Amino acid sequence: MTDDFTIGIEEEYLLTDHDTGALATAPEALIDVCKARMGDRVSPELLDCQIEIGTAVCAGVHEARADLRHLRAVVAEEAAKFGLAPIAAACHPFSDWKDQRHRDRDRYNDLRRDLGGVARRLLICGMHVHVALPDEETRVDILNQMTYFLPHLLALSASSPFWQGEDTGLASYRLSIFDNLPRTGLPPRLASWAEYERMVQALVDLELIEDSSKIWWDLRPSSKFPTLETRICDVSPRVETALSIAALVQCLTRMLWRLKGLNQRWRIYDNFLVSENRWMAQRYGVSHGLIDFGRREIVPMADLVEELIDLLTEDALALDCLPELQALRLIVAEGTSADRQRAVLQSAIDGGASREDALRAVVGHLVDDFHDGF
Repeated sequence: MTDDFTIGIEEEYLLTDHDTGALATAPEALIDVCKARMGDRVSPELLDCQIEIGTAVCAGVHEARADLRHLRAVVAEEAAKFGLAPIAAACHPFSDWKDQRHRDRDRYNDLRRDLGGVARRLLICGMHVHVALPDEETRVDILNQMTYFLPHLLALSASSPFWQGEDTGLASYRLSIFDNLPRTGLPPRLASWAEYERMVQALVDLELIEDSSKIWWDLRPSSKFPTLETRICDVSPRVETALSIAALVQCLTRMLWRLKGLNQRWRIYDNFLVSENRWMAQRYGVSHGLIDFGRREIVPMADLVEELIDLLTEDALALDCLPELQALRLIVAEGTSADRQRAVLQSAIDGGASREDALRAVVGHLVDDFHDGF
C-alpha cells in the first residue's frame, strides 16, 4: 500500500478599505479579473467582503509555497486597484457583521434560507488543508485517529481574538461563530466508509442536505476529492505560518498511515475529552497548553511542539518539509496571530491612540502580515 500525500490549501480572505481598514464589498469586477488570472483557483465566498483561493494539487509545502505566494500576490495586486487590501485573519478586528451582505447567488441564497440568522454572522475565515488518501477505508481510519490532533492545529493557527471591536478573551473566536451551524465540531468516530456514506445518505434522502459538502466537521472526507480535509484552522495572516501548519497536517497524516503499515495506531479518545482540548486551544491558543490524556496532565505547547517534531521527523524528511515543521517553534515563541494582534492594539493605546485608531492599527498590521513573504 502506498500513498503520495499530495496536498492542497484553501484560504479565505477579508477585503478591507485601504484608507479606513473597515470591511468593504468586493466588486464583481474584482472577482472577474482574479478569475481571469487564476481560473478556478479563486472564487467568491458567502459574504461580499470575502474572497477564497485554493492552490493546485501540490507534492508538498515547497510547491504550495510558490502557489500560495502567487495567489496572495494576485489578490493583493488586483484588490489594490479597487482601493482594497486583503487580510488573512479569521475575524475582522472591528467591523460589524450586521453591515455585511451575502452574495446574490443560488448557493448562498440557499444557505441563507437554510441557516436563517446564523448565516448572517458568518463573518469568519478559515484555512482548509487537503491531504490525498485514495483508499476510502484508510481515509476513515486516519480520520478517527487524527481527531486527537485537531486542538493542536487550532491552537497554533489562532488568529481571531476580536469581534466587532471587542476583545473576546479567546484566541479563536471564529470557532464560536462557526459552531452555531449544524453538522460542525469534531467528527464522530466512524466504523467504516460504508457507515459514513449511510449517514450522509440519510440526510440526503430527507432532503436536509444535497450532499456531503454540507457536513462541516473540523475534519472530514472531502466531498470533491479523494482527500482528508482538515478544516479546524483559523486562516493564517502570514504565509509561512500557513505552510508550517500545512506541513504539520501532511506529516501527521503520513505518520498515522505509517503506523497502520506497522500494525499500530494512535489511541482514540472519546470526543468528550478531545473537546476539552479543543476548548483550551480556542480560549488560549499556545499560551496555556493542552491535556496529555496518557499522562493526565496539562502540558505546555512548547513541550507538545517538541514532541510533535520528534514524532514526525521521519515523515517530515520523507516529505521534504522538516524546516517548516521545525518552524512551529516560532509560533510558540513569538505567539500566535491572536497574541500579536493584542500586542499591536495595546502598543497603539499606550502610545496615545484612541481605541478606534488602535483597532485600525491592528488591521494595518494584518495587511502587512498578508504581504509578508511575497
